[in-house]
Amino acid sequence: MTSRMAFAGLMTGMLLSTHVASAQAATYVYVSNADDGTITSYTLDRDRGTLQPLATTAAGGNVMPMALSPDQHHLYAAIRSEPYRVVTYRLDSASGGLTEQGSGTLPVSMANIDVDPSGSYLFGASYSDDVVSVSPIDDAGIVGDARHTVATGHHAHAMHASPDGRFAYVTNLGDDQIAQFRFDAESGALVPLTPSAAKTPSQTGPRHFVFSPDGQYVYVLGEFSGDVTTYAYDDQSGKLTALGTASGVPASFRLMRGMAQETIPEGDKTPRVWAADIHVAPDGRFVYTSERTGSRISTFQADPQDGKLTFLRTTDVETQPRGFQIDDSGAFMVVTGQLDDEVGLYRIAPQTGELTRMDTAPTGKNANWVEIVTFDDV
Repeated sequence: MTSRMAFAGLMTGMLLSTHVASAQAATYVYVSNADDGTITSYTLDRDRGTLQPLATTAAGGNVMPMALSPDQHHLYAAIRSEPYRVVTYRLDSASGGLTEQGSGTLPVSMANIDVDPSGSYLFGASYSDDVVSVSPIDDAGIVGDARHTVATGHHAHAMHASPDGRFAYVTNLGDDQIAQFRFDAESGALVPLTPSAAKTPSQTGPRHFVFSPDGQYVYVLGEFSGDVTTYAYDDQSGKLTALGTASGVPASFRLMRGMAQETIPEGDKTPRVWAADIHVAPDGRFVYTSERTGSRISTFQADPQDGKLTFLRTTDVETQPRGFQIDDSGAFMVVTGQLDDEVGLYRIAPQTGELTRMDTAPTGKNANWVEIVTFDDV
């Protein structure tokens, strides 16, 4: 009897141990490599602070912007070479593997894509053609052909919905404005608000933007200045109101104000501000931006009372950092460099927001976009 009980206890312990191990969170990182036409994937071990390469998945020439479905079971990747399209991949929570499930056509090359909060539509913003598009996503999570195409201001660079999905916004880098729309979640239609745009500071070139985690504020990065402008979001009218601007590129860096790349005179080697990406920590305390000329990440502290930002510091990172991402715990940042052959992993200090490089891993050519997903019950 005693032996049987001991054996049963041992088996129960083994089963419990197995269950605990299987319930640990698995975190995966995906990086698009435009020149290789691939997506490289990694396992992020948050206990050890390491990145382990998993696989390289063929995607298509000039694969660049990516987005995750709200349930994080699908990864969407836009192809910026003809035929323009967005590819749907199913994520395997156990292995991190990508399985292509379909693709939908896009009208033109899209600099940025995103999914509305309901997971029913995919937005695209075209820098080259000054339009945005709305594509349906079916019940299986697969993006179809673009259904709506709307002309917007000069050089549309990013498009995102409000947290409640009732409004949508587009940065127009060439017009120093943020176009404002009411979004019809039933039809996918976009209707301009009155006024139809919120202005940004002159000659800043609004590029990427993010909402604060509590949905009260919008942070807009200027490509030409490296500044971040904070806007208050009115969830009743959808209108954005500017609150203030913080500089993320110290004068000591000796960078001239940036310009649209196609307007820089041939042979001009003047070091200019060339800001790229912006993300906010999950707890809303810190905002980060990347600047490609100096290969740095700037850190700002956000005031929870009014959303205004205070510049803290810069950190040297991978060469020409076009894209980066923060994991959902807020403990790690992954940074890609377009002119680097490695992707960097940084630990984020919880009290100060300071970045410390923990690991690197090989990546493809012209790495430019990062997505991170965590599955809790693997």
